[in-house]
Amino acid sequence: MIERRTRRAAIVIAACLVTAGAGPSIAASGTRANDGAGEVWRIVTPLGVIYGRIPRVIVDEPGRHAAGTIIIKTRERRLYFVLGEGKAMRYGIGVGREGAAWSGVSTVSAKREWPDWTPTPEIIRRIPNVPRHMAGGPDNPLGARALYLGSTLYRIHGTNEPWRIGGAASAGCIRMTNDDVIDLYNRTRIGATVIVQP
Repeated sequence: MIERRTRRAAIVIAACLVTAGAGPSIAASGTRANDGAGEVWRIVTPLGVIYGRIPRVIVDEPGRHAAGTIIIKTRERRLYFVLGEGKAMRYGIGVGREGAAWSGVSTVSAKREWPDWTPTPEIIRRIPNVPRHMAGGPDNPLGARALYLGSTLYRIHGTNEPWRIGGAASAGCIRMTNDDVIDLYNRTRIGATVIVQP
């Protein structure tokens, strides 16, 4: 009996991995394919969600910005942390959905580990059954870390839905995988400049 269940689970996992190995053009269970800027692929299985990742990499940076500057390229759905000496760390991000995206210059005014979340009135109007407050933790939509931007309600934060990275689904905040936001959090100082480009 246990052997049959183990074999069945192995078949499901193998089928998902073979399908996933077909590349980023996969769209399963009603999800979108990654078109280079869209959400990463994902497959919903009885065992959970299997999804692609946008890798964190060091890239060339033209050198126009001081080390420690954060540059968000909304259309590209990437965040760059300027390292200096012509290099930047590039991360995949999720951005604001249509009508919620924004651009401009701000600064990191606060940093929080496992932040609490209180939805804005706009989110409550859009999702009436949303909890009015959530303590920090793995189920919290802000994820493992948050960088607060100026006196706005916007943040760069983690997520409990990492398969949405690369998409445009937030209320205007910038989402990152928890691993990536922890890396960025550790690199970023209070007062760092954040440039959000369209």
